[in-house]
Amino acid sequence: MMNIVTVDDNNAHVYANLYQGYGAEFSRIIDDKPDANGVFEIYPQLKGSVTGYLLYLEGIPAALTAIDEKAPATFEICDFYVLPCFRKNKVGKRFISTLFERLGGSWEIKQVAGADHAISFWRDVVNDYTAGNYVEDVYQDKKWGTVTRQCFTHQNLPADQDR
Repeated sequence: MMNIVTVDDNNAHVYANLYQGYGAEFSRIIDDKPDANGVFEIYPQLKGSVTGYLLYLEGIPAALTAIDEKAPATFEICDFYVLPCFRKNKVGKRFISTLFERLGGSWEIKQVAGADHAISFWRDVVNDYTAGNYVEDVYQDKKWGTVTRQCFTHQNLPADQDR
């Protein structure tokens, strides 16, 4: 069973633990290194407009995401990670599609150059979710360099679409 929960003081340690796998996986792409204790810094922090979500499968933490609500109903996915042992049966796709549906609004998802697996994943997810009603571009981000980005808004999706 899939259970999505918002990160709060009671489960922030679970998010922090899972984040270490995410940090390690992307360290080679973004040249990030852990601190002297071997811990990757969580960025962005889950505060202000940034909300974290955890996915539990049969009671086991399986994935995380951090979503920034940059303006009312205008969201950006900052972090998204599914533990390798759960990367099957479209777990990640079901996780984020549930949040797309739950939160509505407009979405922006960015992938750094070199994260080819992430680019393929997000193209597949967004194309399926929107039935192709999305925009993709590549641009130079001040922080991340060359970035591939997908954007869509629920207002542009067919109302009768089977999601």
